[in-house]
Amino acid sequence: MLEYADLECPYCARAHLILKALPVRRVFRHFPVASKHPRARVLAAAAEAAGIQGRFWEMHDSLLEDQAHLDQPHLWERAERMGLDLDRFERDRRSPEVEERVARDFRTGIRAGVVTTPTQFFEGEPHPGVPGPDLIARLTSRT
Repeated sequence: MLEYADLECPYCARAHLILKALPVRRVFRHFPVASKHPRARVLAAAAEAAGIQGRFWEMHDSLLEDQAHLDQPHLWERAERMGLDLDRFERDRRSPEVEERVARDFRTGIRAGVVTTPTQFFEGEPHPGVPGPDLIARLTSRT
């Protein structure tokens, strides 16, 4: 499953909890909606910077599962708890390469027709919003 999400979006957080419990391989793409979620790009960059050190999914899960603590000091605390090299984390999250990665994900989402977060693509078909019973049934029937 390909999913486009915004790490500050409460609906994305709900979708994450549903998808995390299902037997599905997830491919994540950033779709920061900065007009609604001003920290979305910063959070996307933090997840990518953690990913450079092999901890993308841990940061991703942490951000979506604790959205009450998304400001700068909490990002540092998360990175430290994960055992990340903090100097590298800071350098990477502000790098042009990470910025381009997030922008590229957003552009591919626009080209794919994403208009809301979250949007999942399963077997090439878009499923905007929090996964509903039909999509969940399709995902669980594949096991």
